[in-house]
Amino acid sequence: MIHPWLQETWQRLAGLGERLPHALLFVGPEGLGKRDLADALAARLLCAAPAADGHACGRCATCQLRLSGNHPDLLVVVPEADAVSEGEAAEGGEGAEPGTGKKKSSQIRIEQIRDVQEALAVTGHQSSRRLIVIDPAEAMNAFTANALLKLLEEPPQGCVFLLVSSAPRRLLPTIRSRCQQWSFSRPADEVVARWLAGPDAPPPDLLALTGGMPLAAQRLAKSGAAALLRRFVKDIAALPAGDPLKLAGQWESWLKSKEALAAGFGMPQLVEWLQRWITDLASLRLGGRIRFFPGEDGVIAALAQRTSVAAVTNCYNELARIRRVAQHPLNARLMLEDMLLRYARAVTGTRR
Repeated sequence: MIHPWLQETWQRLAGLGERLPHALLFVGPEGLGKRDLADALAARLLCAAPAADGHACGRCATCQLRLSGNHPDLLVVVPEADAVSEGEAAEGGEGAEPGTGKKKSSQIRIEQIRDVQEALAVTGHQSSRRLIVIDPAEAMNAFTANALLKLLEEPPQGCVFLLVSSAPRRLLPTIRSRCQQWSFSRPADEVVARWLAGPDAPPPDLLALTGGMPLAAQRLAKSGAAALLRRFVKDIAALPAGDPLKLAGQWESWLKSKEALAAGFGMPQLVEWLQRWITDLASLRLGGRIRFFPGEDGVIAALAQRTSVAAVTNCYNELARIRRVAQHPLNARLMLEDMLLRYARAVTGTRR
């Protein structure tokens, strides 16, 4: 599916024909549909009889093989943690290796790239092209990236690499230089407004929270994040008059709750939401507008009067530091206490 805000880009890609380079890098914020675009392009390039609009026909033998998930000329490389099946998730084993209790890797391992190398050494099935989709490309460490680099430098005949990234600066410069980069940005307001009139549109507060990224907001809505967001806003708005240490204990329990686990809501997301709350505070203090929490303009305006640009900037920078280790905190309770104490000091004017 090509989303409305990507239609123009799709037409340009479809029009390249035989001029398509051997490696493309789709970059831009999460929640825009970059992966959907890559999948659609891969399907078109494998299809024996693409439709007039550039899409795969969905009926030919190669399309049927691809739709069954068994096309040998389509290689999709994602972190193990992103490849968890719906069955595993339903059993409560999401992100864990069966029988081990170990969390699946959030990185693309070098063995996965070596598997691609081995697959490409075998003659293709039916198509004259072979497609390799890598998402997210920034999930590769230095060793994995260097293994991929060898393939990009000397690609086998007929191979097209489609890399998807929301953090291209984390990629090796040599990988970026060997790909034709296609950049995506936030959709225009009028395009999003038309999409919001559809049946699958997310609530406006979730759309604002994601910075106007439609699909990111849609995923949050489907996960049940609306209720989580209401609690976050209620707690953080009341904190200046409350006890940061007590709230840290409550949030520690909250992150372990069935509600949070079912939504995939953890420490990284919680820190990110607090960062965005602080961003709105700083923006309003500087005379700008509220971007992420427009429905809480009264609360944020009152808090902005009690703080300073220096205080909220310092708090934001500290949260950025915390976020870098939020995925694997050594002590979740201490991390929560640290960030909530910093926030409380920033909005009450207390200096460290």
